[in-house]
Amino acid sequence: MTFLDTPRRAVAGLVLLLVTAGVITGAALLQRGVAPEPASAVPSTFSAERAMRHLEQFAREPRPMGSPAGERTERYLTDELRAAGLSVAVQHAVGVYTADGLATFGRVDNIIATLPGTDPSGMVVLAAHHDSAAQGPGASDDGAAVAAMLETVRALRTGDRPRNDVVLLITDGEEHGLLGAEAFLREHPLGRRDGVVLNFEARGVSGPSLMFETSQNNARLVDLFNDTVPHPRGDSSMVEVYRVLPNNTDFTRFAEAGFSGLNFAYIEGAARYHTAGDSLANLDRGSLQHHGDNMLTLTRALGDADLRTMSADHDNTYFDLLGMKVSYPNALVWPLAVVALLLVALLTWLATRRGLTTVGRTALAAATAAVPLAVAFGLGQLVWTVLTWARPSYETGGGLLHRPALFNAAVMLMAVVALLTWYLLLRRRLGSTALALGGLTWHALLGTALAAYAPGASFLFTIPALMATLGATVALLAPRPQWSVAALAVGSIAGSALLPYFAYMLLGAVGLSLAGVGATFAVLFGLLLLPATELLLPGIGPDSAAKSRGRHTTKAIPAAALLVSAALVAAGLAVDRPDAAHPAPTHLAYVLNADTGEATWVSAERTPGDWAATHVDSRNTDALPKGYQRGPVWTGPAPAINAEGPELTNVTKNNDEITFHIRSPRNARSITLRLNEPITRATARVPGTNAATTPVTGTRKDTWPTELRFQDLPAEGVTLTIRTTAPNPRLTAIDTTAGLPDTTPIPNSATPSTREDGNVTAVARTYTL
Repeated sequence: MTFLDTPRRAVAGLVLLLVTAGVITGAALLQRGVAPEPASAVPSTFSAERAMRHLEQFAREPRPMGSPAGERTERYLTDELRAAGLSVAVQHAVGVYTADGLATFGRVDNIIATLPGTDPSGMVVLAAHHDSAAQGPGASDDGAAVAAMLETVRALRTGDRPRNDVVLLITDGEEHGLLGAEAFLREHPLGRRDGVVLNFEARGVSGPSLMFETSQNNARLVDLFNDTVPHPRGDSSMVEVYRVLPNNTDFTRFAEAGFSGLNFAYIEGAARYHTAGDSLANLDRGSLQHHGDNMLTLTRALGDADLRTMSADHDNTYFDLLGMKVSYPNALVWPLAVVALLLVALLTWLATRRGLTTVGRTALAAATAAVPLAVAFGLGQLVWTVLTWARPSYETGGGLLHRPALFNAAVMLMAVVALLTWYLLLRRRLGSTALALGGLTWHALLGTALAAYAPGASFLFTIPALMATLGATVALLAPRPQWSVAALAVGSIAGSALLPYFAYMLLGAVGLSLAGVGATFAVLFGLLLLPATELLLPGIGPDSAAKSRGRHTTKAIPAAALLVSAALVAAGLAVDRPDAAHPAPTHLAYVLNADTGEATWVSAERTPGDWAATHVDSRNTDALPKGYQRGPVWTGPAPAINAEGPELTNVTKNNDEITFHIRSPRNARSITLRLNEPITRATARVPGTNAATTPVTGTRKDTWPTELRFQDLPAEGVTLTIRTTAPNPRLTAIDTTAGLPDTTPIPNSATPSTREDGNVTAVARTYTL
């Protein structure tokens, strides 16, 4: 706004300096690391070094469910927990997971260790999973949490026994659809008790341990978290974002079952997630320490609390503002949003009374602000399109890059281009005051919209709108220029501390494949800085010299930002080249059609990388088993190996039910069944466990309508029953083993991608039921 009398550039420079300090301070406070404690630390405290000694025993190789490495891990964990004085049992069951047209079954071995309380008011459940993805050793996902549980129990036993029962639940089969958690809650007696669950996960190899998800009515648990843990990280916006993502953890099952609790994970270095890079060498010991500090502190606090008083009837909004934890009931979300709207309206009235704008110009400015938001999103996605064109492996990796900093900066500059182009084109026509008020209107409206649909995230816009509007109002009314400067700076602090960090976390969590979302948030942040930005620009008076300067500025600033952005993309591509320490993801599978004896290399990469391209060169899928293909793939002929296909026997029909037995003659531990007809229910039976039944709704995309999976398939096979109205459905059975037949080794600059049908040998046979 143009109502300051002090030198324009000095004021703008001071305000932007203070805002930059707010951004840096907020990020530093939220990202500051936790120093790992040595093995010599006080016995009652958590030590990352002591936890690492456990982790080194089982996180040196992949341990997918049913693997020999997984069985060795189970033995080690049960031995250690018994040695710690806990009562230990292993639950053997069949777990179930369903999605559209999909039913996944699997044999699970859940480790359940109990430390009885002295006077229980409930139980505290510490949850993590001991299986890893097949592609990597899972030092972070989820080995770090399991090791932290062992160290937490050791530290816990140095003091008095807690009042409440403490249950350590180390599940199996999480990576294949939360199978262990589902089986525990469905079959185990403890799964039907009331309790508070603390679940620990990882979607990267470093960063703070974030409390990113809560159960409903979280107020008392949030207060306990903020009041007790030494380094609380996480805010209620993460809860809202996570609810719209397709991701899930064991905590999802507990929340569905009515348990209260908190969910933790660290997410930086996500390019190594589910890859060979999730290793001991890459694990940040500070992240392990933070996990353990949270775990031990909350276990002690909940272990001695009356858990019957931990329930609440509402959620809290909570966040960190420059190191200060803010928490308030969600009942205040709507009032705060309405107050923000009213303050923007009041400021607009004051500015109109002083002749700085009109209501019509302000309304038009707010309406046209949608343009830079949309353009920024488009430009951000354009950056991603350019990156995947230049380096297709980025798309194979789902947008999670090893060194994204320069690309992130390019995306932010694209946002600057969109915002400044809009602002410079309209500042003469509508006036800087109208544009600034239009920007504040967006924040107030977004805060109101989120109050209705995602109340825990409303603060991201409501609080900046409140503070920025108050600051601008004081600046407008202040009798002294220096007060105006201070008011503008203080008013921008909330937005500076909240919005840039949220955009950073969002890019880290979802990757550059949604770069446009990060760019949009950058524009929203920039809208708060328009008053200070205006003071940096030449005047817009009627003299020809001012007009000339305005035209040159309109062209020069966005053009310069575009050039710098392009340079950053080029520099990023030069810096982020694949190497042994930062390998590029690749996808390749070997598929033998046992009906025809033909073998095929298959790659799902959009454009095959150098290594995959030596095996595939065609889009022809005629040689693949029916129903195998899932989306577009590249293929190439492969030498046939001597292997029998899955064996289907004992087919019986009873009205609309078909029962059959399936086994793998080559003793594969994973099998997938694709059916060319939809089914409505599936049941799996394995001797020694209870039968598991689940409804099946919807259909699969890009392949046959129905898919059944069984993980950790026993050597003797499994009996399945399906319900379908189709009289004689066709079924293609595909058993898989990890690794590829003899072929050119994967170069050290590449690593198998996270897609589950890659880096496997698959043998298929088709049957008519």
